[in-house]
Amino acid sequence: MTASNPKSTPTADGKRNTTLDLAASSLRDINEILQSAEGGEFRVVNPRGAHALAAGLEGDVDVTIDGHVGYYCGGMNKKARISINGNAGTGVAENMMSGRVHVRGDASQSAGATGCGGLLVIDGNASARLGISLRGLDIVVRGSIGHMAAFMAQAGNIVVLGDAGEALGDSIYEARLYVRGKVASLGADCVQKEMRDEHRRDLRRLLDAAGCGPEVLVDDFKRYGSARRLYHFHIDNIGSY
Repeated sequence: MTASNPKSTPTADGKRNTTLDLAASSLRDINEILQSAEGGEFRVVNPRGAHALAAGLEGDVDVTIDGHVGYYCGGMNKKARISINGNAGTGVAENMMSGRVHVRGDASQSAGATGCGGLLVIDGNASARLGISLRGLDIVVRGSIGHMAAFMAQAGNIVVLGDAGEALGDSIYEARLYVRGKVASLGADCVQKEMRDEHRRDLRRLLDAAGCGPEVLVDDFKRYGSARRLYHFHIDNIGSY
């Protein structure tokens, strides 16, 4: 199956830019084209909140989605660079392996959940449970985030330029959290930690990668992480398990 009448035009660097229209083709057909592509540039129009759009991409492709998307957009991404010119529903970039996903609006709950690698950038706000069970993905949110972010986050980084909701980092392992604004409360075993030079360098790298300018200062952020009290069972911590 192929999408109906995909339009392809040359770009300045000689690549082909193919336009895929969800008003004229099925989601299955468009995803099949994107999943089988090894390279090139694609623009998806009329997404109209479609679920699982551009999920499971393995090729070195650039995908721009003009509009809002539903659940699990960009999930399981490998190599691809996906830009969403709108808001994203639940689980954007879920279980992402590598590459880049950029949401230019707001993201619903569980953005970046179980992400293993790559970079997720959210220009707006993110709802609850951002980066739960994080396993190596880096996430930068220019706005604020909801409650239970980084729950059981094992590895990776979360950078928040705005505020964080309640129970930040509950039961966190070794992920690093950087928040510029206020934190409503910290979850079990999450504490504020010292910001050393290595952390400042890493934070600057993440801010630059997300397109944040030099006016965003690393010294305005606080770092949070695991107190490592829940790694082994202890009767005094029974209420936290």
